[in-house]
Amino acid sequence: MEHSPEAAVKTLSPRHEAVDVAIIGAGPAGAVAAALLRKAGRSALVLERQHFPRFSIGESLLPQSMTYLEEAGMLQAVVEAGFQYKNGAHFVWRDQVSSFDFRDKHSVGWGTTYQVERAKFDEVLIGCAAEQGAEVRFGHTVLAMSTGDAPVLEVADESGARYAVHARFVLDASGFGRVLPRLLELEAATRQPTRAAMFSHVRDGLPLDAFDRNKICVATHPEHRDVWFWMIPLAGGRSSVGCVAQAAFLDVPEAGREARLRTLIREEPTLHRLIGDAPFLMPVRQISGYAANVERLHGPGYALLGNAGEFLDPVFSSGVTIALRSAHLAVKVLERMLGGETVDWQAEYDVPLRKGIDTFRAFVERWYTGELQDIIYYPNQTPKIRRMISAVLAGYAWDESNPYVADPVRRLDVLHQACKG
Repeated sequence: MEHSPEAAVKTLSPRHEAVDVAIIGAGPAGAVAAALLRKAGRSALVLERQHFPRFSIGESLLPQSMTYLEEAGMLQAVVEAGFQYKNGAHFVWRDQVSSFDFRDKHSVGWGTTYQVERAKFDEVLIGCAAEQGAEVRFGHTVLAMSTGDAPVLEVADESGARYAVHARFVLDASGFGRVLPRLLELEAATRQPTRAAMFSHVRDGLPLDAFDRNKICVATHPEHRDVWFWMIPLAGGRSSVGCVAQAAFLDVPEAGREARLRTLIREEPTLHRLIGDAPFLMPVRQISGYAANVERLHGPGYALLGNAGEFLDPVFSSGVTIALRSAHLAVKVLERMLGGETVDWQAEYDVPLRKGIDTFRAFVERWYTGELQDIIYYPNQTPKIRRMISAVLAGYAWDESNPYVADPVRRLDVLHQACKG
């Protein structure tokens, strides 16, 4: 859908600004993109509708993310922020337990990371980008965009005053706000069924020997294998806890959410033992219909980063990793383009980014059918294959030296047959 730059400009106030790259959204993808652009000597303007700190879901990072934080010059700030250390995942179903240590994996790279309160984490990242020279404006909303070789954004500040931003390129890092997919009608059907997540925080009060706080706990409902829970230990004795299921399973009025989540926690023995009736520290929230997709992750004058393009499911905590990978990959292509080279966004950005997304998709789909759960809980796991699975769970979904990345659908299906044979 083409929009004339001239038509967009006519609706604006006389105020016009120019920048190399305009970035919509100050979350992890926007912050890392801005920092990488500044390192390359490009001007970057970040436009964020909200004010930070603000709550966000997606609190358990994957080790692959650390590579991008390090390259963006953010690693020291993240390490010094005091977040909860993370080295793996702990899976539970009935009396079956399977723990993965992400340091023991097929792929080369980071094996540890953090579990974070996103309000603080996101604020740390965008603060690093600002320190590197990115201009960040909170409370500024993108209202419209004209596409083409010289994209123009129509922006409003909190007073309602409007202005135009002329950019050489636009990166949409707006996450679930999905600004450009909404404004430019880019939405496409997703293969994922409509699921919902219901969640809150608790003061867990866990004794040191009760649970490994260095791992996320993913627990499957004893009777419903497509219903699962997360428990993410955070710094200071706080934990994020939530339940994911098809939307109808969690469909209660807002006033009934706390009772519904409490009941579900009591139905899962491990979480009930660990959390009990610890009071929720914030109102129980619910999001639904979050799976999203677009036909293409780019267009004339713009590219979509992270959740603004596609979001699969929270089960393997892939969201932030995909967001940071997309920022890293997009900036590499964009820097060449801004330097005068002819680039192919489809071949150099869309296709390689989707390779990892499709790897995660194969794992997500088989999680909900129960096939991946059969693999994870299989008692006689081969160490070599286990390290390959661990690498994907750690976020290394683009490492094609791993057979479960190079050909995930066939490999997982064959492995499942072997586990059931």
